[in-house]
Amino acid sequence: MAESAISPKQFLSDKVRYFTESVIREMTRQAMLYGAINLSQGFPDFPAPAEIKGAAKAAIDADINQYAVTWGAQHLREAIARQMQVWQGITVDPETEITVCCGSTEAIVSTLLAICNSGDEVIVFEPFYENYAPDSIIAGAKPQFVKLRPPQSATGEWTFDERELQSAFRNHTKAIVVNTPNNPTGKVFSRRELELIRDLCVKFNVLAITDEIYEHIFYDGAQHISLASLEGMRDRTITISGLSKSYAVTGWRVGWAVAPPLITNAIRKVHDFLTVGAPAPLQEAGAVALGLPPGYYKELASRYVARRDRLIAILSNAGFHCFLPRGAYYLMTDISAFGFSDDVAFTQHLVKEIGVAAVPGSSFYRDPRDGAQQVRFAFCKKDETLDEAASRLQKLK
Repeated sequence: MAESAISPKQFLSDKVRYFTESVIREMTRQAMLYGAINLSQGFPDFPAPAEIKGAAKAAIDADINQYAVTWGAQHLREAIARQMQVWQGITVDPETEITVCCGSTEAIVSTLLAICNSGDEVIVFEPFYENYAPDSIIAGAKPQFVKLRPPQSATGEWTFDERELQSAFRNHTKAIVVNTPNNPTGKVFSRRELELIRDLCVKFNVLAITDEIYEHIFYDGAQHISLASLEGMRDRTITISGLSKSYAVTGWRVGWAVAPPLITNAIRKVHDFLTVGAPAPLQEAGAVALGLPPGYYKELASRYVARRDRLIAILSNAGFHCFLPRGAYYLMTDISAFGFSDDVAFTQHLVKEIGVAAVPGSSFYRDPRDGAQQVRFAFCKKDETLDEAASRLQKLK
C-alpha cells in the first residue's frame, strides 16, 4: 500500500508557532563553538559559597537522594518562610503557601498554567526576560506588552507611561508579571511604581506574579520591595524566587512560588505532574543558603557593583553607550555608534570575529525593531574574564 504524504506541521501544537528557542542559550552555544568569552548567559563563572556546597555534599552522603515532598522539603520551606518575614515583613505559612519547583523558571510556568484559561491576558513589561511571553502562550494566555523606555541620561531610570499601563488592564486581564530587579534592564521598581501596579490590580481584580530572583542584587541605594508586602496585595500576589542568582548555583534548579493557599494548591497540582519535585539534596543545601548571615548579602551586592562598574568602563571605552543598572547583573547597551544594520548582525560579528558573546536586544522585545540597536551583557563573571573581554573588545575600535 502506498504511503500517504504527511506534513510535519500537522503534528505540531499551534502554540509553538508563536515563539522561538532561547536566544540567550543559543548565544552560549555559539560562545562555546567560537571560543568566545561568554558575557551572554547569566551564570557566574566563579565558585558558589563553600558552606552551601558542603551542605549539598553532606546531604548526598546522608542519603537524602530520593524524592522530597512534592511541594518541597520541610527544612527549605521553613527557611523560605522565615526569610520572607525577615527580608520583607511578610508572614508565610510553609505548609500551605510555598511550592518548591525546579528553578524559578518552572515556578513561573507552573503558576501561569495554574491560573490561566484560554482567552486570558497577561501583562508583561518589555524589554522582558525571554521566558515570560512563551510561558504565557504555553498556558493558553495572550501576552500584552507595556514598554519600558531607556534612560534619557547616563544615570537615568527605565520608565513606563502610566497611561499605557492603565490601558493594558482590561476585562480579560488575569495577571501582570513584574520582574524586579529587572532582567535585562537592571531596573528596580520604586515604591510609587509598585503602588500604581497595586492600585490597578485591585481595581481590575488582577493577580500579580513577581519574579524576584535578583532580590539581593541591587545598587546605589536602591531598595528591593516585594509587591506582596504592599497593603491589598498579600492575597493576590504570587512571589517567585530561587537559589540560582544569590548563591551562584544556576545549575541546581531550585526555586519557589509563594502564594495564598487556594492558588498554592493549584500550583502544586501543576508542579506535581510537571516535574514531581526539585532535587532533594540541593533543597537541604538551600535551607543552609537561606540561613547565611546578613553580611553575606552586603558582600554580594558590593562585589557585583564593582563588577558592574568594571564592565561599564570596559564597554564605554570600546564605544558602547551603557544604560546604568540599579540591580541584577546585566548591562543593556546602545550599539548605534558601530554602524551595524541590527543587533543580530552585530552580535554575530562580536562572537565570531571579536571573541565575545552577548545577547541581541531584539530577543527581549515583541517587535525586533525595538531592540535592533541594543545588546545585553552579563557581568556575573570573574575579574579575569572581564579583563580578557576588555582585551578582545579593543578590536572594535
